[in-house]
Amino acid sequence: MEEQPGLSDQYRTASPWPVFVALGLVLSEIGVFIGLFPVAVFGLILFGGSIAGILTESGYVTRPWPTMVGVGVVLALIAAGLAVAYVPISSITVANIGNGPVLTRLVAVAVAGVVMVAMGGVGSVMEQTKV
Repeated sequence: MEEQPGLSDQYRTASPWPVFVALGLVLSEIGVFIGLFPVAVFGLILFGGSIAGILTESGYVTRPWPTMVGVGVVLALIAAGLAVAYVPISSITVANIGNGPVLTRLVAVAVAGVVMVAMGGVGSVMEQTKV
């Protein structure tokens, strides 16, 4: 009797990351396009974290933290660029964040980017201090 019937040594075990990439992409699109702030932020963080995980698992990068920081910076820059291009500067105040649909969605993308940068930075610091 084999311990793992049906599997041979030539096949690697299945990776869970593609499921999380797809789930993060779906949740982020639902959150951004429908305007559900927490769903958008969670979906984008799940998507970016899964990208970092899949790149680390496949050996393209050695640590996931710089990838998370990079994806977070890209998200924040995209949100800031779209805000400058499509939202009048006079309407960008803290009081107006929940009022305009475009601004609220861009804030969700920017918040997800900032959270990912913070997660990547904290993860990198924690990894370096671990002895």
